[in-house]
Amino acid sequence: MTKRIDSYEDLLKEQARLQLLLDAQKELVRADINQIKAEFVTPVRSALSYIGKFATKEKGNWMLTTAADTIIDIVFKRMVLSKAGWVTKLVVPFFMKNFSSHVIADNKDKIVNKLFSWFGKKQENGEMTASTAEKENLYEEEED
Repeated sequence: MTKRIDSYEDLLKEQARLQLLLDAQKELVRADINQIKAEFVTPVRSALSYIGKFATKEKGNWMLTTAADTIIDIVFKRMVLSKAGWVTKLVVPFFMKNFSSHVIADNKDKIVNKLFSWFGKKQENGEMTASTAEKENLYEEEED
């Protein structure tokens, strides 16, 4: 309070000034809350999308996904988790299959190129033939 209130009019003026100050403070608090929400939402969304990859399965790339599912069943369900309980044998491979389907979808081109490089024609010294190497170079240039 800066002035002394001597009359009813002074009281009304001071009340109006304080009401404006209160409104400004409320607006400042709202702006701070909105800023905190904006800073909070981005990491939460990225975490939820990452967790969502464990809960949902990518529908595309069924050949690669089926191969990964089979490998997960053989290696983890039958070997690594062989002495685990039935719940663990059911839940862990489920999450691994879902997550691997998303990893495969994100890296499909790299995986396919690697598979074809393993099964491509090779000369006696272990290097690819010139025509196969040229095709791969052309394919890589098209991607860029």
